[in-house]
Amino acid sequence: MQIPRLAVPYVALGLFALCRPVLAQTPADPPPQIVQPGAPGQPSRAIGADAARDLSHVQATPADVAFMQGMIHHHSQAVEMVELLKTRTASHDMQLLGQRIEISQQDEIKMMQHWLTARGQEAPDPNTMRDMPGMDMPGMSTPMMPGMLTPEQMKQLAAAKGTAFDRLFLEGMIRHHGGALTMVHDLFATPGAGQDSEIFAFASDVDADQRMEIDRMSSMLKELH
Repeated sequence: MQIPRLAVPYVALGLFALCRPVLAQTPADPPPQIVQPGAPGQPSRAIGADAARDLSHVQATPADVAFMQGMIHHHSQAVEMVELLKTRTASHDMQLLGQRIEISQQDEIKMMQHWLTARGQEAPDPNTMRDMPGMDMPGMSTPMMPGMLTPEQMKQLAAAKGTAFDRLFLEGMIRHHGGALTMVHDLFATPGAGQDSEIFAFASDVDADQRMEIDRMSSMLKELH
C-alpha cells in the first residue's frame, strides 16, 4: 500500500523521535558556596545557608558597644594632636598628613556616634572626654585605650615646634595607631564580638587604614632622622 504524500513528513518526524538518543539527566549543580570573611590576619571559612541566615541576625555585644565608645575616645585624641600640628609644623607633608587624619577620624567619630545612638547606647562627645581616664573594656584582655599619649606627653608635644614637633608627632601617632590595632585585635579575640556586620566592616577598615598610615609615617620619620 502506498503511503499518501502528505503523511510522509509526519512519519519521518515519528522515526526521528524514536531514534533520538535519550539525554542522561545530570544531577543539579551544588548550591553556591557562602564564604564568611575572617578577622584581620585570619582566614575566611565556608559556612552553610543556615549559618549565614543566623549571622544576618547577629546582635551587637557589650564588647562591641565598649569598642565603639572607646574608639571615639581614641580618635578624639588623634584630632587633638592634629590641632597642635596646624600651628607647630613648617612641613607641607606634615600638614597633608594631618588633614588626612583629621578628616578620616572625624568622619568615623560621627559614624560611631550614629551606630551607638541607633542602638540606644550612650554616644560619647569627644569634647568632654579629653582627660578621661582609661577604663577596662568588658571581655578584653588589655586596657581599652592602648597607645594613647599621657597628659605629660601631650604637654611635651604642645611645647615643641618645627622639626622637634614633627618627630614627636610622628612617634606619638605611630604609637597611637598601634593602639588602635590592639583594640581591633582584642575585639575580634573576644568570643561573640565583632560579628555585627557594621562592626566587622568598620574594625576591618580601621585595621587596614591604620597599618597603611603607620607605614607612611614610619617613612616620614626616617627622613627626619
